[in-house]
Amino acid sequence: MRRRAEPSGITLSAADAALIKGMLLRGDRQHDIAAWFGVNGGRIAEVATSYRFSEVAPAACDNLPPPGPYPKVREAVAAIEALAAAKKALIAAEETIRRYAA
Repeated sequence: MRRRAEPSGITLSAADAALIKGMLLRGDRQHDIAAWFGVNGGRIAEVATSYRFSEVAPAACDNLPPPGPYPKVREAVAAIEALAAAKKALIAAEETIRRYAA
């Protein structure tokens, strides 16, 4: 028998709900909004239908995150790894320059 996965522990706050409502008004897809917050699309639907956070007003457009679609997690991890390698190379180059400058 299969077990359910452990809960992620991610919960949406009223501030998140304001952003979600603003993103929905902007026309963002619920799927993209869920990806931004790292939650199941059902949580976004609960905010969209006022099942949760009905009293929260939408955030202003200038306070919203950029519109999706967002990078896949594997793409984000690859970018982080590439940045870490670049940082390591820059540190090594700086050490070499300092060594020769001294």
